Amino acid sequence: MKWNPVGGNATHPLLAQADADGFLRVHHLKNSINGDALEEVHNQKVSSSMCLCLDWNPWATSISMGLSNGSVSLISLEETKTSILQEWKAHDFEVWATSFDPDQPHLVYTGSDDCKFKGWDIRNSPSEIAFQNSKAHQMGVCCIAKSPHNPNTLFTGSYDESLRIWDVRSISRPVNETSINLGGGVWRIKNHSVVPGLILAACMHNGFAIVKVSGSEVEVVETYNKHESLAYGADWYRGSICQHDKNEKTIVATCSFYDQLLRVWVPENDII
Repeated sequence: MKWNPVGGNATHPLLAQADADGFLRVHHLKNSINGDALEEVHNQKVSSSMCLCLDWNPWATSISMGLSNGSVSLISLEETKTSILQEWKAHDFEVWATSFDPDQPHLVYTGSDDCKFKGWDIRNSPSEIAFQNSKAHQMGVCCIAKSPHNPNTLFTGSYDESLRIWDVRSISRPVNETSINLGGGVWRIKNHSVVPGLILAACMHNGFAIVKVSGSEVEVVETYNKHESLAYGADWYRGSICQHDKNEKTIVATCSFYDQLLRVWVPENDII
């Protein structure tokens, strides 16, 4: 699930959802006297395969979706309807990650169980491949995240337990050749919206990690292992930084799989 980008064409918050039954569902966040509520406003049958991931373009006018059959769908989103703009075979196996480049919205990145990381130019139909890297990741590519602070920096996470840094001006190899091993499959990565180079990672069998990136230097500044199941979901609180023990702190939310557990916590170390 992903919220529409702030500053896009949508006049109210929208939550898009990729479903295992092959549907894209979009919900409108409504305010009422009884509190906030989500109302489904769109549902689009995308495929007979499972929808595994999605991302919004910067204007909230289209959504890219990765499918379990290795395809990617591009869906147009209007006020009253959705429609499939194009679909193409992008990978040999499941597409676990798809991401628009907010600085170059004609470019969509994809990552797959086939260990390949690709970029697609969607200005043509069908989309044309802009680049492909099939050597860096030793296992499937789970997640892709562009830095909100540096238009040239992008991160990928993989089942091979490594977080990698890329310079989109030279996508043939990671900037940091050795990357950083986080001890578990890097299923999700989230950039901090305010602090450059601060990344929250969900590391499957090894809990959660907060990573600090400065140029080609990468270090783990904190780990969190209070979940007793697969570490799958993670995000920063996007409001103002809280005051805790007379220091500025940020808030983290994490969730795990089999125990269906959500935890909200404050990092112990001084990471801001």
